[in-house]
Amino acid sequence: MIQVLRETHEAPASVQQRIARSGGENRFGEPNFRVVWGGSRLTWIGGRWTDRDAHGNVIREAIELRQVPKYLPLDRWHIERWTPPESYGSPETWREQTTETEDGVRVPALGPYPARGEYEHCFTLEGAAGEFIALTPAACDWIVRAIEWSRRQPRQEMRLALAARESARARDFDRAADEVLGEGFS
Repeated sequence: MIQVLRETHEAPASVQQRIARSGGENRFGEPNFRVVWGGSRLTWIGGRWTDRDAHGNVIREAIELRQVPKYLPLDRWHIERWTPPESYGSPETWREQTTETEDGVRVPALGPYPARGEYEHCFTLEGAAGEFIALTPAACDWIVRAIEWSRRQPRQEMRLALAARESARARDFDRAADEVLGEGFS
């Protein structure tokens, strides 16, 4: 028997309630945003699977649909945003684009059509060096507000801001290179 152990956690109700208030509800009365633990969030993946024993020996191969962790790192909190079903196309298009064939067996590579929409990754709660950061209502609130603010910004302004930032980085790099190389290389 194969037994998969993974660390799972549920976000505290106070955090989930606060993030739901910050992000509002979708058409199904569910929160637009939610917090999940990396090892707790599973997704459907279809394909060829090779199961091995503790010594690495192949036990069996199977072509099937399995639930596997959706996010890495597994030991971090992740903030998800709800995406409506129509953003995935029609059920027919979904099947056409996500069904694969392995040894003559058709398998839905990304699982069933998300008829009620799906929660997609927005943000991993971790430090700049990838270190663990504890889950707090204030952090989640700030992240949701930042995501919502960025979604309301006109695309042209976002492109101009990115271009200005990259231009400034290039100037800073050129200035630093000139200082390191000195006047003799100009």
